Amino acid sequence: MAKAEGKDLFAAYDESSIISLDWKEHIRLRPGMYIGKLGDGNSPDDGIYVLLKETIDNAIDEYTMGFGKQIDISVSEQGVTVRDYGRGIPLGKVVDVVSKINTGAKYDSKVFQKSVGLNGVGTKAVNALSSYFKVQSVREGKTKIAEFERGVLTNNSKETKTDEVNGTIITFIPDKQVFKNFRYLPEYMEKQIWNYCYLNAGLVINFNNKKFQSKNGLLDLLNNNVNEEEIRYPIIHLKGEDIEIAVTHTNEYGEDYYTFVNGQHTTQNGTHLSAFREGYVKTIRDFYKKDYDASDVRSSICAAISVRVQEPVFESQTKTKLGSQYVFEGGPSMKNFIGDFLLKALDDYLHKNASVADAIKKRIEQSERERKDMAGIKKLANERAKKANLHNRKLRDCRFHFNDEITDRKSQSEIEEKKLKTTLFITEGDSASGSITKSRDVETQAVFSLRGKPLNCFGLKKRIVYENEEFNLLQHALNIEEGLDGLRYNNIVIATDADVDGMHIRLLMLTFFLQFFPDLVRGGHVYILETPLFRVRNKQETIYCYDEEEKLSAIEKLKGKPEITRFKGLGEISPAEFGRFIGEDMRVQNIQIKKDVSIPNILSYYMGKNTPERQEFIINSLRVEKDLVEEEV
Repeated sequence: MAKAEGKDLFAAYDESSIISLDWKEHIRLRPGMYIGKLGDGNSPDDGIYVLLKETIDNAIDEYTMGFGKQIDISVSEQGVTVRDYGRGIPLGKVVDVVSKINTGAKYDSKVFQKSVGLNGVGTKAVNALSSYFKVQSVREGKTKIAEFERGVLTNNSKETKTDEVNGTIITFIPDKQVFKNFRYLPEYMEKQIWNYCYLNAGLVINFNNKKFQSKNGLLDLLNNNVNEEEIRYPIIHLKGEDIEIAVTHTNEYGEDYYTFVNGQHTTQNGTHLSAFREGYVKTIRDFYKKDYDASDVRSSICAAISVRVQEPVFESQTKTKLGSQYVFEGGPSMKNFIGDFLLKALDDYLHKNASVADAIKKRIEQSERERKDMAGIKKLANERAKKANLHNRKLRDCRFHFNDEITDRKSQSEIEEKKLKTTLFITEGDSASGSITKSRDVETQAVFSLRGKPLNCFGLKKRIVYENEEFNLLQHALNIEEGLDGLRYNNIVIATDADVDGMHIRLLMLTFFLQFFPDLVRGGHVYILETPLFRVRNKQETIYCYDEEEKLSAIEKLKGKPEITRFKGLGEISPAEFGRFIGEDMRVQNIQIKKDVSIPNILSYYMGKNTPERQEFIINSLRVEKDLVEEEV
């Protein structure tokens, strides 16, 4: 009987169960394998920016190989166009290059020695995930155009003569069936484009008719991303064959790194950063002939590292973490390559620049004193945290950190992909925490419950992180006491009510991260959760609205007199509803620090004493609100 029931419960497994998908069907069915998370454009690592990056990477590779000095990029609601002035795709292979997996010139290392994309997938993913895709190649007086819709070839034109300059032109429109309610944010695109310029000094990129160019590479990167007031000594800029480094120390806590491989921004870092951190400490110890603690040497460091590697190995398709152990086959290890470069170049620089060497020594000794002063406090705080973790329910963790099958049955690439999805929601109040806990994805989403409003920690020393139970437990939940290497959640989402108290809690939490862990924010890990303010529904349909404009649009769509609910807090949203807002279509705002913005200055303005400037801002804002009310009356 049990056997018969088993047959009814499980579908038959035979030849008909085996399905073969063609290249475009597989990409559209499993887009995350190719471009990471989809998103809607509110986060810099959302899929639409990956599509842009994959397209630009090919143009950059042409420049790196010495072909073309300019790239033109246009982004609008009508789509994206990227035009390089390289050699142009060989005309007979235009269709194959953008529609056949594992087809491309980058398998031939003689043609593309140290390029970013080596697996022949990038433009195919863009093609498959676009409602419209066009590729045009101009080569030696001839041109060819091919057009696609969601990967399906719709136009394969014949070769014709042309007077245009050699190069490749790609145009695409992201598919709204895949990327719902998406939008390209200029600040994210400009940051991406600036990185290309920093890594390719001299290259001109015209983005929406605005010119981007860097003359000094990574030196410009640090100068443009670190406020001059925060730098402890002039930026050290070192260049060698296949390596470039810029480094300084600031007044902030933590370690801040920008890492690149073959022009690719490796946001998850990898073997090149590990090699730099180790090599930097060794060089400093050797120069000063003192066995400094590694954490003191690297405390408050800000550095940019770029290396060129032959046939790099990345730990995910989106190429955000380098896994290569060697610079090239038969060559030095990554550790020796970067370590030896620092031992020579940095040591020479410090011998020639005594004032900089003295400033570094003073910064290390300051970190050493602070660490020793906090030793006792940290020990007591760690003991409290361990004891509290046995009894408190502040943290409801996700299964990712406990599931043995992840390491036993999944590849390293799959683990890395899943780790990118790990999320910690920081909530306030039992009802909101309860709703999120019941509706979350238990595999990758965790919840940390705040108890009331956290402390305003602006201007306080880091010892408060250990003395304050709330901050101490949060720090342990994130595992960031010793830096970001052990960060347990890739995404930290502040989820508070959309009222005055909720906004205040957001500010207090952002102050905590910016004051003591600014590298978390600079690394793009901190978000604000957007939840709907209104629910508009009739018997046939329910629409959730995030602002007044969306509410009016929903009322017009549903007509009649639909039921309208105004959510006053997260606790009023049922778990069943909440599941819609923290799933694949979750709306979040990524917290970004604009270049030339001083963290101490911005914290002082918003969280410091009631300055005349802030009083004036509040008064002017209130005046605007008053005028609006009078107009409505």
